[in-house]
Amino acid sequence: MQTLQVELAERSYPIYIGDGLLARPDLLLSHIAGRQVAVVTNETVAPLYLERLLSILADFSVTPIILPDGEAFKHWATLQLIFDGLLAARHDRGTTVIALGGGVIGDMAGFAAACYQRGVEFIQIPTTLLSQVDSSVGGKTGINHPLGKNMIGAFYQPKAVLIDTSTLVTLPARELSAGLAEVIKYGLICDMPFLAWLELHIDALLGLDQVLLGEAIARSCAAKAAVVGIDERESGLRATLNLGHTFGHAIETHMGYGVWLHGEAVAAGTVMALEMSQRLGWLTPDERDRGIRLLLRAGLPVVPPTEMTPDNFLEHMAVDKKVLDGRLRLVLLKGLGAAVVTSDFAHEILDATLRADYRAMVDKLRDE
Repeated sequence: MQTLQVELAERSYPIYIGDGLLARPDLLLSHIAGRQVAVVTNETVAPLYLERLLSILADFSVTPIILPDGEAFKHWATLQLIFDGLLAARHDRGTTVIALGGGVIGDMAGFAAACYQRGVEFIQIPTTLLSQVDSSVGGKTGINHPLGKNMIGAFYQPKAVLIDTSTLVTLPARELSAGLAEVIKYGLICDMPFLAWLELHIDALLGLDQVLLGEAIARSCAAKAAVVGIDERESGLRATLNLGHTFGHAIETHMGYGVWLHGEAVAAGTVMALEMSQRLGWLTPDERDRGIRLLLRAGLPVVPPTEMTPDNFLEHMAVDKKVLDGRLRLVLLKGLGAAVVTSDFAHEILDATLRADYRAMVDKLRDE
């Protein structure tokens, strides 16, 4: 087991990473202060891990709240089901909410915990690679709106994050690849040695090598924890963690939440960010292609939806959370491992990026 720390003064908390941690009651119980616990999970995860968790919580008054599965249900109506469960069971301010599932569950359970009686404690137990390396760490919680992804929410930190890498054994291959998009992101934005490490081990990660998965998760979480400790509320540095997300969120919103997995949309959005960085002269074509090749090897889609026009992208990007004073800001790369948040680009460069022939670009890489 590895233990990392998110350093936020009195709100600091540990991230436990290892194989079989759901069999370690001590890790979880030390972070539950009261006698009431609500476990928020979904219809897919509950049959796999809920009973195991409930056995650990046998001495507590536990309310399981089982939600429908999928990004399409990350909205107000589903959030209300969490409040319904808490109120019906008369949970008080001493309760602890435990999120057992992927990013959607973590985001909604965390948002519910932030709101219920103006704030109760919560713990993250992420069961997908994407949630283990990204959404469970850092305190971003929220829901989607038809006009924009994750536009309604709160910064609300958990008491602890427990990452059991063995849960990835039950993860569908498509979801595993989607998680790798966020892992690759860390190498591209701030950690060139990690990028090289991923190029060496990507096939073993896809093969669910537990030791290497643990290493990849730990390195990803360490990168995110370091950034969150400096910039919790995304006033500057933390925004660099969103490489590819502005383009990717536009894809998710336009295509319908859940049609593209979040990691898939981020992968295609990352390719667009690589292309724009290259058009600005900040990356060489070889550096751009290096990133695309790794995303391809991870089994990710790297071509944006052909049915999306530049106007479609611009419409959705206009409501991105990084828009400031009416100006669109993007996360781009001034060299591999060197992310920046900038609005310093000509509209013509953005337009050319949105109109680029990504299919031809990728086909050329595949033919090499």
